[in-house]
Amino acid sequence: MATDKEQGYGAHEIQVLEGLEPVRLRPGMYIGSTGITGLHHLVYEVVDNSIDEALQGYCSSIYIAIEADGSVTVVDDGRGIPVEKHPQTGVSTLETVLTNLHAGGKFGGGGYKVSGGLHGVGVSVVNALSEWMIAEVSRDGKVYRQTYAKGVVQSAIEVVGKSTNTGTTIKFMPDDTIFEDTDFKYETLEYRLRELSYLNKGVKIIFEDKRIDPVKSNEFLHTGGLVEFVKYLNRSRTAIHDDIIYVEKKAKNSMVELAMQYTDGYTENVFAFANNINTHEGGTHLSGFKSALTKTINDYARRNKFLKEGDPGLSGEDTREGLTVVISVKLTDPQFEGQTKTKLGNTFMRGVVDSITMEELGAFLEENPSVARIIVDKSLRAQRARDAAKKARELTRRKSVLESTSLPGKLADCAEKDPSLSEIFIVEGDSAGGSAKQGRDRHIQAILPLRGKILNVEKSRLDRILSSDEIKNMITAFGCGVSDDFNIEKARYHKIVIMTDADVDGAHIRTLLLTFFFRYMRPLIENGYVYAAQPPLYKIKKQKQEFYVYSDDELNEKLDEIGRNGVDLQRYKGLGEMNPEQLWDTTMNPDTRTLLQVNIDDAIVADEVFSMLMGEKVGPRREFIERNAQYVRNLDI
Repeated sequence: MATDKEQGYGAHEIQVLEGLEPVRLRPGMYIGSTGITGLHHLVYEVVDNSIDEALQGYCSSIYIAIEADGSVTVVDDGRGIPVEKHPQTGVSTLETVLTNLHAGGKFGGGGYKVSGGLHGVGVSVVNALSEWMIAEVSRDGKVYRQTYAKGVVQSAIEVVGKSTNTGTTIKFMPDDTIFEDTDFKYETLEYRLRELSYLNKGVKIIFEDKRIDPVKSNEFLHTGGLVEFVKYLNRSRTAIHDDIIYVEKKAKNSMVELAMQYTDGYTENVFAFANNINTHEGGTHLSGFKSALTKTINDYARRNKFLKEGDPGLSGEDTREGLTVVISVKLTDPQFEGQTKTKLGNTFMRGVVDSITMEELGAFLEENPSVARIIVDKSLRAQRARDAAKKARELTRRKSVLESTSLPGKLADCAEKDPSLSEIFIVEGDSAGGSAKQGRDRHIQAILPLRGKILNVEKSRLDRILSSDEIKNMITAFGCGVSDDFNIEKARYHKIVIMTDADVDGAHIRTLLLTFFFRYMRPLIENGYVYAAQPPLYKIKKQKQEFYVYSDDELNEKLDEIGRNGVDLQRYKGLGEMNPEQLWDTTMNPDTRTLLQVNIDDAIVADEVFSMLMGEKVGPRREFIERNAQYVRNLDI
């Protein structure tokens, strides 16, 4: 980049808040966990620094590579971290940034006006949690290098070459004594980098995985920004109008950008970002958008006589049915709050987003009456369905399932009344349900058998969903309501275990249930209440010994161990093939079972997967199957 872009970014812009000492002692406090999520957070922290340069207009290209040895390299063409002596620390600014927690150009207000990395913990934490790190800076016509190990400087800054460009290169190897797993997942990083390219239009992001031959590579460059993001999100859905409504406007030292399009679906897909950070818990910017959307569509509908006089109007839920929208705000000094610090708290942003949305969306509806009519009609149909769903909900809402004398769904409840100690098994079929009821621990385990496959909620409105007996049975049994009436505090069980057969039909039923939970009872997943049971695939019998194994790999290991001669091998096709004792021993006994907890690492990714797998469009589903067919291990023919 041009040398004059270095102006206004020097040692005096860097402020030091505190040291690095606590990071290695309590890494979870700084990156959330030492599991796979925390591992990927290291990459995000380094990339965020490069994105911050792009936000200021100083960086146009970022290169990320997972190297053959498992380390990561991040290269940008920004201004380059300053290398002169820092007045506060007495050492180089580069060393100050990489060895002091919260040391950077984001805290003084002069280096960066808008920063996403402010929400993060800084590249110094990456340094502290890395076995080694190498930093190279191209600046002032020279290339500087410094090395570190576990956050400690290993060499003085040295000049290793000349360069007419500017930029920073960070290479690091995560410390395997800190992390449970140091194997980066390409797909996880790929999605976040693609997301960043949509949120920062015009920035080229190149991502490579050098651990495989040939090298896996992807390049992201989205000049259309959020418009392209909405098209990407809706590729598995059917849009009901062609034009994507786009808004971009500055106000009060902040920028508001949003893109929205309605589909023929029944769920809302609203994603909000602040300074590139996915604000999963929403915040003031999202509240401002929602209130403005509802008011604007109601105002338009009333002016054009789509709503009758005296009509109470459309609710927010009505106006957001089938809506896909991405809201991105950029502001100085963002304040984050909430349980996971992903909720924007700056109060002024509500008014900013509200006024901009009302002004720009109102103008669009007036200028595009055909699209406006489609949106209003969609909202009015949602209103009618909501009224029908309200009546259906009333039928399922009871103070306690025990008030019913004949419980539908053949629920066998547990004796325990403390939800934190209670668990319910959603079991496929009456046969398996019978075995589960006989084999369970009646004190803490409830059983709810399902008859066949539940309704695919991705293709149905809530009123139709609530007419399904199987779904009503689950809502009644769980006790916490559904959709907008959901209250996690009323959950009767803190473990909801999906127990289906280990075959294609079982996998389909599990996916249908997860789709329902994700769309209409998402807090169950977010609070860690949903699990998938792992029934055995095989029973091995040799002489008087019996073994249960849960995968083909485990089967081969066990056969190698005990010998393959004289072995009686049974492949379980369904839970109903097991007697109550076997089902208890293998799948239900808390001391011996294996449960997989369902969680949402990224709501956007989860939404995309559910829409692709369970939605109306066949094309994206076919592409997914073709792309992943090579990974199939157990296929029932």
